[in-house]
Amino acid sequence: MDRERLLAVGIAVVVLASAVTAVVIPGVVADADRDDVHPGRVDVEETTIAANGTSSGTVDLSTTAYLSHRGGDSENVTVTVRAVGLESGLVKATRSTAIDTITGDREVPVTVDVPVARDGGYRIETVLRADSQRVATVSKSVRGVGSVQSGGHMTFHRFGADLPAVQYSVASVDGDTTALDVSTYLTNHGAAPSEDVSVELVVRQADSNVVAARTTIPVDDVAPGATVTPNATVDVPSAYNYYLDAVLRQDGVIVGTARSAANLDPQERIEANTTVRDTGLQVEDFETTDNTQPDSGTDPEQSAGGGIPGFGPAVALIAVVATTIAAARRQSA
Repeated sequence: MDRERLLAVGIAVVVLASAVTAVVIPGVVADADRDDVHPGRVDVEETTIAANGTSSGTVDLSTTAYLSHRGGDSENVTVTVRAVGLESGLVKATRSTAIDTITGDREVPVTVDVPVARDGGYRIETVLRADSQRVATVSKSVRGVGSVQSGGHMTFHRFGADLPAVQYSVASVDGDTTALDVSTYLTNHGAAPSEDVSVELVVRQADSNVVAARTTIPVDDVAPGATVTPNATVDVPSAYNYYLDAVLRQDGVIVGTARSAANLDPQERIEANTTVRDTGLQVEDFETTDNTQPDSGTDPEQSAGGGIPGFGPAVALIAVVATTIAAARRQSA
């Protein structure tokens, strides 16, 4: 009996000592458990690429890498995405993103946006690193980037030959100056509101191509599928004809042009692609009377006949001889 009590007391002392040690020295038990945990393993399961943040000149290739994680914690993980031109083989853009510590068995999506020019095709390379060591590399190719439409894709609305894209009306006339109210039509064919759009109006004198007026019209956000009519008033000298040029800019890049004509000269009419001029031609200026002889192109033999139509020199000489003989006979009689 005494032996059993002594054994129980010994076990209690050992348990108590272990508990005191765990409380007094934190991490002793935890460190022992951590030694049994396997290090984390991370890999790239797949990548997807989408067009995002498109402008008139560039497009963001939004690359999403789906990371598969197993085991313990993974730290110092980075995903690097670079765009390489398919034709040139040159690296056009590179972007990287760091990832917080990954724990547990799960899938982690990581998205990196790489801006590239809207031209040609690219090879998108996704590189995964953990603790500065390359773990995996995945490559995909994209083509036809130039055909990707921007979120707000603005164009001139063209009605046809009967109704030009650029129109005008005479707002007022003050002496030798005419005020033209010039307007055009813009349509947003994109899936998002337009941004940073402007229309520059350039008025050129038709004969000399001298710029008579120039102005820029900012265009506010245009909803998808909507059409707006930017307009401005410009002053030009009267009695001349003008070309009305509209230049559409989006994000500072020219994306479209349109032209029309303004006819202020009553004696001359121009069109956007054709010129029709009134030369003042009168048929009467080329008519001649019966008593008028041309100065050139006349037969020399006819002009040498002393102004007698239809008679040459020989006939005239015979007539003179015959007249002389007839006179002599009358005298002899």
